[in-house]
Amino acid sequence: MLKLSKLLSHSRNQLSQKRLFVEAVNHQWLRGMSTKASLSTAGQNFLPDGRSAAKIFAPYSIYKGKAALSASPILPTFSKLESGGIRVDRRGVIFLTFWPAIGERKYDWDKKQTFALSATEVGSLISLGPKDSCEFFHDPSMLSSNAGQVRKSLSIKAHDNAGGYFISLNVVNNILKTNDRFVVPVTTAEFAVMRTAFNFALPHIMGWDRYTNQPPKSVDENPPRLASEFMATEWNR
Repeated sequence: MLKLSKLLSHSRNQLSQKRLFVEAVNHQWLRGMSTKASLSTAGQNFLPDGRSAAKIFAPYSIYKGKAALSASPILPTFSKLESGGIRVDRRGVIFLTFWPAIGERKYDWDKKQTFALSATEVGSLISLGPKDSCEFFHDPSMLSSNAGQVRKSLSIKAHDNAGGYFISLNVVNNILKTNDRFVVPVTTAEFAVMRTAFNFALPHIMGWDRYTNQPPKSVDENPPRLASEFMATEWNR
């Protein structure tokens, strides 16, 4: 009886230790899962439709000996219509920023100049052939009393050996009495990246991506009236 009692007591101790070990392992596993979950969502803020609410910076930058060039899309802004829906309030652009070099791999970030490419200008750029060139002129103060005081010209010219392009920006500011010029040689590979990225961004800066992101409409949502409007626009010209 004494041996049996000791055997039962020993078995109970083993079961108790095993249970405590399993509980400890489960606690550590759950705590680890909780930590992983918190890390995976930490710092992420999402809108109700799943888009990130944080501002995203993802420019494509090219650094050369005399200047640097950075390109990034600026999305359009929208306004609500009283009749329902939204429309483009301000069209988006591809924003180009230039900085002058002040040394080897050093740039003066305070002396930047910018140029905003419209959708049509983006179309001109991405359609360039290996020997083609294009040039754009902007007056940032066109609709103000300072019209003509600041003139910007952007030119994209093919290399003589068809091995890339020179992207140049010239900014004349008669108010500040300054004349800034930037020249960035762009290789064929770098221009291919710009062309592909600009192709992708084009419908987004136009706001056309909103059409494809809309939920599908029901057949009962006034299709006859909408179809008749399109027909009238197309044929009654």
